[in-house]
Amino acid sequence: SDSKYLDPMLKKRDDFEDILEERRNSSDLRYALRCYIPVLYKELTPCKASELKSMVLQSDQLRYVINQVCKETGMAADEVQAEAAAILEEMAHRLQLSTIRFFAFTLSKVFKTLFRSICVNEEGIQRLQQAIHEHPVVLLPSHRSYMDFLLMSYILYTYDLALPVIAAGMDFMAMKFVGEMLRMSGAFFIRRSFGGDKLYWAVFSEYVKTMLKNGFAPVEFFLEGTRSRTCKSLTPKLGLLNIVMDPFLKGEVFDVSLVPVSISYERILEEALYARELLGVPKPKESTSGLFKARKVLSEDYGSIHVYFGQPVSVRSLAQNRVDRCQFNLIPRHIPRKPGEDIHSFVNDSAYRLVRAQEENMVLKPWVLLASLLLQNHHQMQVAEQKQEMALDELTEQAVWLRDLSRQYGAFLHWPDHVSPSEAVSSSLSLHRGLVRISEGRVQLAFEQGEPCSTVTPEEELLNQAVIILSCASYRNQALHIFLRPALLASAIHTASSSNKQEVYNSFSFLRNMFSNEFILCPGATVQDFEEACYLLVKTGALQINQQEFVVTERGHRTLGFLTRMLDPFLQGYQVVCRFLCEDATEGLTEKQFVPAVRKFIIRHILTGRLRYTEVLSSDLQKNSLAALLRLGAVQKLKGYVGVCHPCTSVCFDWLRQKQAS
Repeated sequence: SDSKYLDPMLKKRDDFEDILEERRNSSDLRYALRCYIPVLYKELTPCKASELKSMVLQSDQLRYVINQVCKETGMAADEVQAEAAAILEEMAHRLQLSTIRFFAFTLSKVFKTLFRSICVNEEGIQRLQQAIHEHPVVLLPSHRSYMDFLLMSYILYTYDLALPVIAAGMDFMAMKFVGEMLRMSGAFFIRRSFGGDKLYWAVFSEYVKTMLKNGFAPVEFFLEGTRSRTCKSLTPKLGLLNIVMDPFLKGEVFDVSLVPVSISYERILEEALYARELLGVPKPKESTSGLFKARKVLSEDYGSIHVYFGQPVSVRSLAQNRVDRCQFNLIPRHIPRKPGEDIHSFVNDSAYRLVRAQEENMVLKPWVLLASLLLQNHHQMQVAEQKQEMALDELTEQAVWLRDLSRQYGAFLHWPDHVSPSEAVSSSLSLHRGLVRISEGRVQLAFEQGEPCSTVTPEEELLNQAVIILSCASYRNQALHIFLRPALLASAIHTASSSNKQEVYNSFSFLRNMFSNEFILCPGATVQDFEEACYLLVKTGALQINQQEFVVTERGHRTLGFLTRMLDPFLQGYQVVCRFLCEDATEGLTEKQFVPAVRKFIIRHILTGRLRYTEVLSSDLQKNSLAALLRLGAVQKLKGYVGVCHPCTSVCFDWLRQKQAS
């Protein structure tokens, strides 16, 4: 029903302003040394970094945990206290304005060289300013590049906002000089995992909560926990979100504002690096010398960046009618307690909602649509064993069709309307000329053509092609959240045993459940997602529903064809993992052995022509399909080994094979 869903085309989004425009017209030195007086939380003067440390070490919570550790280990209180102080020393930031000014100057030079523009929604900045004044603020940016947190601090400095303290992984500390510079610009360093280390967890959580409660600075962290190598949103990690919600749940602050921030890169600096990582080429260690080797990057054009500060989300309003805070009054606040099932489910739902808010405000450029079309064409031509190229005119016509469809689905699309579609397409292809080649009015992916007598092995040639395919896929993935629900429905219509609405729903529900490690699908929202997908396909004239029967319209075949092809690489990836487990993995495998073994299996099948999808070489896809099969009970973990539960795997495999056949 129309009243239930707001037409996606009616979504109101703010306008952008390019902050580099002023940098190009005035002195960078004056900008770096200007008077900087940020708005502060309740106009409190923030304490010094050294005072912050002593507040943490003297807190009731940490003292309680130190006593517990002493009892459990028999160590002296002084020793444990010294260990806590050492952890804090390793972790704590040393935010200094002089370092920020140095970065302001340097980054202005770098950004003007790399990017055409950095566009920010000013209304979002005004909302953030208001939020910082009223409540403790947590900034939650999307994470697609190393550039993200430097960019965030640069923008906040530009707009005279309080500089954030940023949770960063320990790997940055290995970059001697740069690690210290980051620490002085507000980064605090945390270990990637600290398992059951009670003391580490207590120091870390108390440090974050002390900064938050005292309005020291906005706290910034990445909900996804790590950079997304595939440019899809990752399943949110809950540890830090639990910590920042705790002061509200225990009544220590009136509210906490969570601000989702969407950072969209027209061209990603690390695009080839990510593709190689997904193919098993190890990630280079973060090092200062590596940073200077990356200087050749400065000669490239990376297009524009859009940074959208979303509506601040109040933890108080999220918790209303969801959480009974009285339970926290029963024991003293400083005694740590494991969150109950209701709190876990509340934090989890909130995390998904925040990642969805990030997705909603991601700006898509024409290349995202072009990459989707070129990948689909490449695969169709590969299956038909024809030349994998398409006419530029045909690509432009399809891009215009897809532009209109994505706008109807509510995409935040920045398509240059002041130029003709063919100009928009050509300039977009030219920016990504490392991935596409145009000759005589025909477009194809830019695979290196090896010499007939060259020493490149078939496997090396395949991996070189896969780098291009996975790089293009990382751009297509940026549009997945727009098409995901209609695509799940299109695939369900394709595979359901009849066109009956209930049958299609069952198929949709199975697919959605299987892919819940792959995409951001909010827990418990299957019916809502199904209804939304039906609404979009009916509204755009692709589908009619007559007496509980689905009828695909004449014009709907094109839409449903595009949507099912959008999900095909993922279905193929899951199918190939099932196939591997049924055919090859007769012995148990450790999780570490799993990805290299699957990769070997896939390469063999592609080179012998039994498999056509190069994209299934992505280790991310392989890990997600294993996680899904473990969750569905098709695979079991036995003493550190992955073992196949054959009946369930066969069911998944048969279903996926049926999907492929149809």
